[in-house]
This record gives sequence, structure tokens and C-alpha cells, in this order.
Amino acid sequence: MSIDLNQFHTVFFEESQEHIDTMEQLLMAMDLDDPDPEDLNSVFRAAHSIKGGSGIFGFSALGQITHVMENLLDQLRNGQRQLSNDLVDHFLGVIDCLRRILDQYRNGNEVDWSEVKAVSQGLEAVLNDATVEPEAGPTAVSGESGPVAENEAFGFFEPEEAEARPETDQTWGLFEEPASPVPAPSVETAAEGDAFGFFDEPAAPANTTAAPKPTAKPQHDKPKPKPASAESSTIRVGVDKVDSLINLVGELVITQSMLKVLGEDPDNLDTLKMTTVLGELERNTREIQESVMSIRMIPVSFVFNRFPRVVRDLASKMNKQVELVLEGTQTELDKGLIEKLVDPLTHLVRNSIDHGIESPEQRLAGGKPEKGTITISASQRGGSIIIAISDDGAGLNRQRILAKARENGLSVPDDLPDAEVWDLIFQPGFSTAEQVTDVSGRGVGMDVVRRNIQQLGGRIEISSTASVGSTFTIQLPLTLAIVDGMGVAVGGQTFIIPLVSIIESMQPPRANLKQLAGSDLLHVREEYWPLLPLHQVMDIEPRHSDPAEAIVVLIETSKRRYGLVVDELVGQQQVVIKSLEQHYKRVPGAAGATIMGDGSVALILDVESLADIVQEPVEETV
Repeated sequence: MSIDLNQFHTVFFEESQEHIDTMEQLLMAMDLDDPDPEDLNSVFRAAHSIKGGSGIFGFSALGQITHVMENLLDQLRNGQRQLSNDLVDHFLGVIDCLRRILDQYRNGNEVDWSEVKAVSQGLEAVLNDATVEPEAGPTAVSGESGPVAENEAFGFFEPEEAEARPETDQTWGLFEEPASPVPAPSVETAAEGDAFGFFDEPAAPANTTAAPKPTAKPQHDKPKPKPASAESSTIRVGVDKVDSLINLVGELVITQSMLKVLGEDPDNLDTLKMTTVLGELERNTREIQESVMSIRMIPVSFVFNRFPRVVRDLASKMNKQVELVLEGTQTELDKGLIEKLVDPLTHLVRNSIDHGIESPEQRLAGGKPEKGTITISASQRGGSIIIAISDDGAGLNRQRILAKARENGLSVPDDLPDAEVWDLIFQPGFSTAEQVTDVSGRGVGMDVVRRNIQQLGGRIEISSTASVGSTFTIQLPLTLAIVDGMGVAVGGQTFIIPLVSIIESMQPPRANLKQLAGSDLLHVREEYWPLLPLHQVMDIEPRHSDPAEAIVVLIETSKRRYGLVVDELVGQQQVVIKSLEQHYKRVPGAAGATIMGDGSVALILDVESLADIVQEPVEETV
């Protein structure tokens, strides 16, 4: 009986990705003078696991590299070699190559055998302590992080004629190698940070190494077509969460049986018992909902753990010293949000290194420690996740931002509040960089960051102090599937406002209402809030057209604050978001829809797009 191994490929790819990430994180954190033996063992085991799995599935390119890597790691474990910064750099370059090869196998692309050969020879050269010149091979690029690594990061490649291998190579027995390396079409190897569209970095040099003419290619290395989204369509779930869900389903089955018995004799219905069973049903449903949602929740460490490499590589490239501090890494967030957070967070971290952290000389001259600090933290507040990226750098330059805004044709007064000045950097094409580099200066990025975060139902705020540093704070909902909202009624229709955007609700005193140029303003705590009647936006006949008789819900968005005028509050509730575009069409001012308990459909309001309709409030002198 033959077994189709293709069904196990997805698991192998996911586990190999985890092993690669583990190796990178442990190598980055190792003490060069006194490495932890257990950490070395863990790196060795990760390489060994990839080697073993790749042998089983015939992914010989991975096995060829990890075999030599394993021998080198064995020397470190046995004390035959001293760990150094150069060796860590070399390992990190090899790990980047493993990522690219893993992606080539996963996506069914041709394997770049010339790169496999170059990387293997580089490892063998280190293993043999040979002094050689690097080959003209593929540039080592960080597959999970930002900057392009230089060819010198390897620096250990043997000349073309050096083909000798340690005797241990003769004892593999796991891999069927091609008779000669087979060159493949060039595969895009841009760093993940570069693929974000935030930075226009130079492409890695093309491989010019002439490879021998291919004679034969192993069957198992033929690309296997794979859906591009396969790696993001699965999630690893703890057994405890599955057990909890199974127990809750059992409770639900019992409740269903009780309801069935009660329904069989409707003439003698025990209303008290029915009320009790319905209460049990409500409890079971709520607990199952929470249990199912917890399955989608994964720690933000899945995003945060890639940043030590980003910081290390970019700081080295810019000749800066930067320490990264990660806090709240076990805070859980919806998997869908986690995947979409990578781009904006990476851009913010790179910006902090490029624009925020000063050079060691500038920091010492300013009385600061030579090494700058970037802190990335995550915490949960109610139904929201707060992620903050802070640095102790120079802070935002208020005058330079104002000057650049005027240069771009924006009319900005000198006495603009700091918060509004910082908000200017989110304008498209806005950059205060004095010169264009491969990291920044093109004015592409911050507007994309804010747009991406807004699409996730979140908002971003900036606080900055000159010579002290800056903090970018992102507020996101816990999940994209369910939102905590406040139900409001206008006319005979119900709408849902995301709770995260609501400051408070009130029936305003008539004395606090002002009118200017036909627009209503509400004076609350020394501040004027523009009012937006929801019935005008949705073209509905309201029960109360006078704001003094209606309810005003004070809304805060990333753009402005305003008051939403509604007839009444229905109550707070959790709602399941349904896409309007999939089932109907896009409705202006609505982010989606939900089905209420009575079967009616309620629109979930898009408070960010509604903010564009609101007229700016005037000065308090009104």
C-alpha cells in the first residue's frame, strides 16, 4: 500500500518555519562569551528536525544545507569552536537562505541550486576553517525582516574548484542529490520588510555564477503546485482549547434534549422549566462562542519575535546601537489581525531606527547612553488591544514637519497643537528626510500604515517630545469577527456603533447647543464637538430632529471627534460582523452588518468614514 506524502507537506512546512524561527531567535539572544548549552542544543535539534523531515519528503536542498549546518553546530556544542559575532552573522544568512528554499518548495517553484551550492560551500569552509574568498552568488537577504544583508555577511565561500566535503558527508543516506547543481530561474528574494511597499530598496545582485550544465534532476525536487494561501489557512490549537469546546458541545446537546422533551407536550408546558432551559441554552451558546473565538487567538509574539532581527540588521547597516525591549508578548490577538499587523509594525520599527534613534556620537553629545532603546509592548484594555512602539531618540521635529507641510501646499498655522502637527506625517507623500536612502525618504509609508490600521477597525496616535523620544500607539479590536457595540435606533431602524470608538452618550442640555453657519455644535467640557445627525446620513425620518430631544453619542476617531445624533440607545451587545459587499453592495458609512435577535438586519457604522462628513469645529470663541 502506497502512502501519499503530499498530505503531510503542510505540516512539514509549518513545523520547519517554526524551527527556522527558533534558530534565529536563539542565535540572536546568545551570549557570545558563554553560550547556554541548552540553547545550542535547541538550535542543533531544530536543524536536525528540518534535515530529517526534508529527507523523508525528498526536499534535498533543505537537507543538504542543514546537514553541514548540523556538523558546525555540533562543534559548538562540543566546545571545539568558539561562538563569535561573525559566525552568528553567517548562521543568520544561512537561515535566510533556508527560508527562501522553504518558500520555493511550499509554492512549487524551482529550487535555486546555485544558491544551495554556494551556501553549503560557505558552511563547509567554516567547518574546515578554510580561508577563502566569497563566490559571486545570491545576496543573503533576511526573509523575515528588513534590510538587505551584504554579500560579505557570508565571506566564507570556497572557490569554484573546491568541491571537497568532510568525510561525514559520505554517511548521509537520506538525500538524493542532483548529479550537478541545476540553476533555476531567479526567484525574488526581497526581504519581507522590503515587500511591504514602504521602501524602494535596491534589488539583490543577480547570481552570475556559472553552474555546470544539468544532467539530471531528481524527481522529488520537481515543483509541486500549492495554493499560495496554504500557509495562512491553518492554525495550531492547544488540546485544552479543543477539550473545552468538546465539553461545551456536550452541554449543548443535553440542553437540546431537554428542549425537545418540553416541546413534545406543548399543552402542559412548564413555563418555569422552559425559562430555566432557555437560560442554560443562552449560557452554553455564549461559552461556545467565547471558546471558538479563543481558538483564533494567538500571542502577539508571532509578530514581535521577528523584530530582533529587523533591529539588529538595520542598526548594523546604519552604524547605530539599538536595544530592543519586548513587553506583553503573550497578549493574544485574532489570527487575522496578527497577519495584517506585520507590515505597519515593521515600518514603524524601521522608522524609529532611521528617524528616531540618533547615532552613538549624537547620543553621547546629548548626554544619552550610547545605545538607544526601542520598546514594543502589547496589552489588553477591555475589548481592545493596545500596541505601542516607543523609542528614546530625538523625537519628531515640529518645525521641520510644519515647513514640509507648507512646502506640500498645506495651510497650517504656527500655533497648531502638537497632536495635529504629528498627524501631518500621515499625509500621502509626506517625508522630512533630508536625503533619500534605501530605508526612507520617499514619503511612502506612514499614510499606508494608518490606512492599514484603519482597515482593521483600529486607530493610531502619536506622542513625541524633543530629545526624549516618540511613541506610536495603536488601538485595535480583539477580533475582526465579533465586535462589542452599542445599539442605537433612528426612526424604526437599528445601527451598531463599535464600543471602542464611543467616549460617552448624553441627552445634551439646550444651553450647551450652538449653531454656526447651519451646523450644530455641542459644548462639552470646554470643547466644541460638531454634531452629525445619523438620520441625514442614512436618509431616514427620525423621531427627534431636535438634538436637545435626541441622544448624542460622542465618538472619537483617528481623524476627529464628533457627536452622532440618534433617537435612542438600544443597549450594549456583541455582534457578529457580516460583509455587506459579499451579500448586497457597499453602503456608505457602514462597515458591515449583523443579524439581530429578532431576525432584523442592523448596519454596523464605519465611524472613520462618517468622520469625513463632519465639518471641522471652530474655535471656542464661538
